[in-house]
This record gives sequence, C-alpha cells and structure tokens, in this order.
Amino acid sequence: MSVLHLEAIGLMAPGLVGWERSRAVLAGEQPYQTAPLPATLAMLLPANERRRTTATVKLALQVAQEAMDGMKAQWQTRRDCMPPTVLASSGGDSEVLNKICMALTEPDRAVSPTQFHHSVHNTPAGYWAIATGCTLSSLSLSAYDGSFAAGLREAAALASTEATRVLLIAYDLPLPFPLAERRTIVAPFAVALLLNPAPINERLALLRIKPGCSGTADRLESAELEQLRAGNPAARSLPLLCAIARRRAGPIALDTGDDAILGMEITP
Repeated sequence: MSVLHLEAIGLMAPGLVGWERSRAVLAGEQPYQTAPLPATLAMLLPANERRRTTATVKLALQVAQEAMDGMKAQWQTRRDCMPPTVLASSGGDSEVLNKICMALTEPDRAVSPTQFHHSVHNTPAGYWAIATGCTLSSLSLSAYDGSFAAGLREAAALASTEATRVLLIAYDLPLPFPLAERRTIVAPFAVALLLNPAPINERLALLRIKPGCSGTADRLESAELEQLRAGNPAARSLPLLCAIARRRAGPIALDTGDDAILGMEITP
C-alpha cells in the first residue's frame, strides 16, 4: 500500500476552470454548467514555443502549472526543486496524428517536420521541461480508458521508491473527424496532482492506495459530471476530485478500464 500526501491540484475542463474555482461544483454546492475553455493557456511557455504548440500541450501544461503554483517561488529560483513527472493520456495528440494521417493520403506524402516532432507521446513532457528547465526523470504512458489510474499507480510507485514529490499530469481531448467516428471523447479534460510521500503540514488529502482491488468503479451523482467522467479517460479522476472537494473520508474506487479497479482510502 502506498501512502501519499496530496499537496496541490490543477484542473481544466469545460465549466471546471482551475481547482479553487471548481471546488463548489465538485462538492455539489453549485450545478455543473459546461463553458468554453479560456482562450489563453500555458502562459508559462515562451511566446515562440506557445505559438507553435498544440491544444493538447497547452492543456497539459496549464494544469501542471496550476499544481506547481504553490511552489513557484522555489522552482523559479532553484530548478532542482522541480519534481519528476508522470504524464498519462489515452491517445496523445490526436490533432497531430490526424494531420499526419491526412498528409499520408496525399500523392507526395509530405509530412511536416513540426508535425512529426509533435507526434510523439511525450511531447507535453518535453515542453514542460522547456518551460521550467526541469531535467529530472519523466515518464509518459497510455493505458486506454485506464490511463489516469495507470498514471496514479506509476506516480505512487515512483514517489515511494525515490522518496520524492511526483507531479502526475493526465489529459485527453476529443478526436477530430474522422478519428472521432472510432473513438469518442466527449470534452477536453486535464488534471494534475502534486504527490508527496513525506508528511507535510498543509495538504488537500491523504491517499492510501491499494493495488489489486476488485469491484465496481465509483459513479457520480451529477448526471452531467458522470457523462464527463465516462466520456474522457482523464476524467475518470472525478470521483477522487469530488471526494476531496467534499472533504469526505472513506474508500474510493477508480476505473482502470478493465475488470479491476484502483482502490484507495482518502482522509481529508
């Protein structure tokens, strides 16, 4: 069993813009209403990099930046304060993948070097390193609908074995046509968790993660939030986020995308 102290959260989705602004909705105190994402994201990136990057990268970096804002004074002066990262996405940058596939249907099959550069699964990790100067280890993974749970397991293992903070970043965006005909993601969603294996004075929650559990994943009372949870792999984190927002202690069961669940006990 892994024991982790949750220091900070970054969150971005339609109608859920930032953790603090979203807590009342996630706690059930306000109704969930979808709304467009902000026009400007990932302002941490240099202007030249921000202009040429993609919506996927900007979304991932936005939540990572929010989760790290509490430590901004430290990591802007000391790059060794930045934690290693685990990034989880079910499909990576589908916008870029679609453009490359379309280019390969043309007679000359000319693939843009910039698009090829953005096509690898760890592109957001590279831009995070550019933005922050962090040179610590980073892992980018995919586990289809279980990507958030897989990322959380990996982050917990890394935090425990290396005795260090770990930043988990999970994100997925809707696929463009015609890929959307084969894989439906209902809305963009990204979340970042700053996890610490060491006891800290100020924390959002204490997580005791129990691998190898069986049962049924938690569902949400709000029909609108449940639709988001079921329709985006990164949003499978919502039962955990709602429990934290409600300051509720007890068990949480997250969807792993197969017959198992990722179980944990949460203490506010």
